[in-house]
Amino acid sequence: MAHLPINRMLAFFNNLAIPLAIFLVASSVSAQKSKTPSDAELSSITNRGRLLYHYDFAAWHATDSVQAINPSGEGISRYVARNTDKGWVVTFGRINDARDKFLIAYEATQTLGSQEFKARRCDPLKEDSDFYLLAAKAIDTALKDFQGQKRPYNVAVLPAASNQLYVYVLPAQTVDGIYPLGGDVRYLISADGSTIVEKRQMHKTILEFKSSDSSVKTEGGIHTHVLSELPEDSDVFYVLTRKPSVPEYIGTKQGIFIIKTDGSIVRGK
Repeated sequence: MAHLPINRMLAFFNNLAIPLAIFLVASSVSAQKSKTPSDAELSSITNRGRLLYHYDFAAWHATDSVQAINPSGEGISRYVARNTDKGWVVTFGRINDARDKFLIAYEATQTLGSQEFKARRCDPLKEDSDFYLLAAKAIDTALKDFQGQKRPYNVAVLPAASNQLYVYVLPAQTVDGIYPLGGDVRYLISADGSTIVEKRQMHKTILEFKSSDSSVKTEGGIHTHVLSELPEDSDVFYVLTRKPSVPEYIGTKQGIFIIKTDGSIVRGK
């Protein structure tokens, strides 16, 4: 798998014509049985990917706002972000020993109508037994199972159907201008945060996209999927995060999908 400027894509596919044809013939039976994704399915992937992007943005800027008030760091083992009607709220704290409360030491709230966050210290600790507790438990459940490389990872929690939770474990960006994709997992966790209902390995290999210098114009990237026949939520997140902002072409048994720079997904022609 590799990322290529769009002006090299045609040559890339030409070079892969024979092995790609063999791959498609070998998988033709399963591909014929595969259900063509609906526009609603693709839209759901886009929506989750966009939420992942906003979750990451909120966690990043909320952390900056908390650091600005010189936190002690004591009693913080988890952060959890939540999208509310008034904007994102990010809490920093830990689960208590009885595991029936999430003890919030710091809270950062998005300023209405802006991208700024205002942080405050919670003294005494603020207790939560609802979303933040369940999300923190779900993170613990997912991380007990996750086996990644020796590198930093970010974790995000999004609401799912039937009060369940999605927990995403994604490779963290560690160098400016280098954007990782792959080696990521999406867990569906039970409503009480204690049980893995479904584990979805979205990608195996971690790819890294390096921002090109100003003398080279990159108009798109490309990678292939072997674990699934659809783009993944983290593909959308990757496109929205990457700079320069360019579309991503994804090759699957279903054909080529294009994730546009706004996160929407279209089928390649």
